[in-house]
Amino acid sequence: MTAVVFSHGQESGPWGTKIRAMAELVTSMGCSAISIDYQGIADPGARVSRLLSEAEAVDDDLLLIGSSMGGHVATAAADRLQAIGLFVLAPAFYMPGYEDLTPPVPRMPLCIVHGWRDTVVPVENSIRYARNSLATLHIVDGDHRLTENLADICSYLRLFVEKVDG
Repeated sequence: MTAVVFSHGQESGPWGTKIRAMAELVTSMGCSAISIDYQGIADPGARVSRLLSEAEAVDDDLLLIGSSMGGHVATAAADRLQAIGLFVLAPAFYMPGYEDLTPPVPRMPLCIVHGWRDTVVPVENSIRYARNSLATLHIVDGDHRLTENLADICSYLRLFVEKVDG
């Protein structure tokens, strides 16, 4: 079985709207869903440590999903956890003043979803990362939260899970 591990963003929680929708989808596909609680942890490195410690206890294939800072965190941990895939939403890559903290390209299938109207993390950051990693990139008519794009996100996620969990 594949365990899907969610990493939420800085301003959200472990079972927000997007994670609940995606968790419902992946469980309907036969995966388990785990969402790490990072509330109260602002430091990305500490979040990566939390993800590593919690996910290393899972005895299944891991598919990591992260949003915003959670996308950064999931990407930073992906190779160490030997994940089978990485699906990130508006990931916090190449942020001003923190460009050197952008995680290296993971060695696994990677799908990025980003909104054209994102004013928190510029869409250009995901375009740059996707170009450097040859990732699949979906750019939607949405903002940073991407809550209005849940149907598209779940459609892309279904295809991604079928690809990596086949």
